[in-house]
Amino acid sequence: MSVSRRTFIKITGVAGVGLTLGVTYKVVSGPGQPATDAAFAPNAFLRIDTDGSITVVVGKSEMGQGVSTALPMLLAEELEVPFERVAFEFAPAHAAYGALGMQVTGGSTSVVQSWVPLREAGAAARLMLREAAAREWGVPASDIEMRDAKAHHPDGSTLDYGELATAAADVDVPKNVALKDPSEFRLIGTSQNRLDIPAKTTGEAVFGIDAGPSDARVALVARCPVFGGTLRSFDPAPALAVPGVDEVVELSNGVAVVANGYWPAKQGRDALLIEWDEGAGSTLNDEEITRRFKSAIQAGGGVAEQHGETDAAFAAGSDPIRATYSVPYLAHATMEPMNCTALVEDGRCTVWAPTQWQNGPSLIAGGARQVAGEMSGVGADNTVIHTTFLGGGFGRRAETDYVAEAAELASMVEGAVKVMWSREDDMQHDFYRPASHHEFMALLDDDGMPLAWRHDMASQSIMERLMPGWLPDFVRNLTVTRDGVDPTAVEGASNQPYHVPNFRMAAATVDLPIPVGFWRSVGHTHTGFVVESFIDELAHIAGKDPYQYRRDLLGEHPRHLAVLDAVATAASWDSPVPEGRARGIAVVESFGSYVAEVAEISLEDGRPRVHKVWCAVDCGVIVNPAIVQAQMESGIIYGLTAALYGRISIEGGRAVQSNFNDYEMVRMGEAPEIEVLLVPSGDEPGGVGEPGVPPIAPAVTNALFALIGRRVRELPVQLA
Repeated sequence: MSVSRRTFIKITGVAGVGLTLGVTYKVVSGPGQPATDAAFAPNAFLRIDTDGSITVVVGKSEMGQGVSTALPMLLAEELEVPFERVAFEFAPAHAAYGALGMQVTGGSTSVVQSWVPLREAGAAARLMLREAAAREWGVPASDIEMRDAKAHHPDGSTLDYGELATAAADVDVPKNVALKDPSEFRLIGTSQNRLDIPAKTTGEAVFGIDAGPSDARVALVARCPVFGGTLRSFDPAPALAVPGVDEVVELSNGVAVVANGYWPAKQGRDALLIEWDEGAGSTLNDEEITRRFKSAIQAGGGVAEQHGETDAAFAAGSDPIRATYSVPYLAHATMEPMNCTALVEDGRCTVWAPTQWQNGPSLIAGGARQVAGEMSGVGADNTVIHTTFLGGGFGRRAETDYVAEAAELASMVEGAVKVMWSREDDMQHDFYRPASHHEFMALLDDDGMPLAWRHDMASQSIMERLMPGWLPDFVRNLTVTRDGVDPTAVEGASNQPYHVPNFRMAAATVDLPIPVGFWRSVGHTHTGFVVESFIDELAHIAGKDPYQYRRDLLGEHPRHLAVLDAVATAASWDSPVPEGRARGIAVVESFGSYVAEVAEISLEDGRPRVHKVWCAVDCGVIVNPAIVQAQMESGIIYGLTAALYGRISIEGGRAVQSNFNDYEMVRMGEAPEIEVLLVPSGDEPGGVGEPGVPPIAPAVTNALFALIGRRVRELPVQLA
């Protein structure tokens, strides 16, 4: 076996090199696989070497959201080290880096899930280092102060953590550690420089598209353009005639052209003669999808939430207020298109991937490690995943289709192979944000407040794809609400915060061949828009100010109220708006955080122009204020792009849009000024990667109504 220096020390117990904390290790080996450290406990996060270097192992994927800085801050806080002493590296794919073996980055959970374990890892290490110093000096450990990565003797002498690392390795890991009171925090709550920025600035950062052996060949895969279609036949000869093309290989989902570079691989793929069996989905289009949504609602969906006597209230009332909303499919459009490099050699599969999902429990289809092991034929135990930086994820890289392609192809050819997707591949073979259709009905009481509220929606189910019907009922009950409703479809609507005595929310699932998946803020992307738009409609019908109307209905939700008041104050909501402009407001709770936004807009050439966005966020304890601010800004631009431009149209069973010429983005010249207010609270941390997205679309469309008196009920905004 090839054994690293660090592994050798852990196996043999020889002292003198360093301390690795918090994990019970075992040697895992397989045919052709070198020894690796396999963590059993959740604290495999810290290394301190005799040279004084301190490395935090980050078990989450860095896709620009800042986890490679925020997570080391948690550990460094309890370890009592200056942050400039800290470095990070990405964790291997392993069960230690997630609950039940689920090593995944998504749902704005990185800080939430790491809040206690990483602090405990730092605190335990500090106690072990302190005990080592106490033994060295022959004084009680309680007499030693730990700060600035040093142990401080009562007489003023010090020992650096690096000097203590060897001895600390012999100290038992404490089972229970006390964590700091927030009043004692020195790092948490401060804006530390991001650890990933230097490498990204110099170009040293390795993204998936950069990774893998230098002699890896490049492959492009031809996939059926119609969702659900399959390969009927192909002629490889024209592709093989292209200079630089080496091989043409049939895969499970298409045909791969392997070449000595991207351009010959693309030319070879373009030259392929392929006949597809397009299947029954080849006639599907937007109109048919909408018809199916409406039919599903009429047939009745599963009840996600109800209270009061909704049917009786509507039966006793008259002329209910009705509104219909719809949102389209959306692509993730990450800056870095999908890619993955794989090498299958001597019974071992090695993968270099920009993945959000490294490892999964056996109960589910699995993460990149499980999928690569299956597709390569060597099994997960003989598969190694090297996680790189991600050039954007937004949920797309939690899928493993691109990993499966690379692993399968690598098992069929010699040497390493890098499967690369073009922008068109990426746009037309995505796992899209589901389209959805929403029908509302409401009654107002004599004071103009909602007496009854009914919301029916139809869409595809993300969870049904991930947790298919053959799974045991007890597993499905963990992921599906009563009546079979997908919770990711109704989140933010079934639990909308406004006080309504009689409430019913139902959802129908429509089976379609279009692949759908998690898109930044998931169900809140559409429920935030429709709920905040409809409550705005009710406010105007009642003749009330939209901000005050929300305030009156949020009496039982102080955190909603706090951000709503903060953003209204910052935007001077009650002051006159400049001529030709209007403001709209929205507030959404998602992923444990509360965000309110005000958008100030005008019309330019018949299109909405967003001049400024005010954003107030309560995400509980703030680890790094600068990262929170950046993520709110990022979410607002991402959500604004979807509101103004985002649409994947379906025609002939395939995606119409293919690149940024017809799937447009908000560009620098039209980006609004953004002001972010951090609303303090003592609550546990919430997410920040996604909660900035949901409020921006309704804030903009509500402002449009205030400006032109026209309600926008379908996205993207089309005024012509």
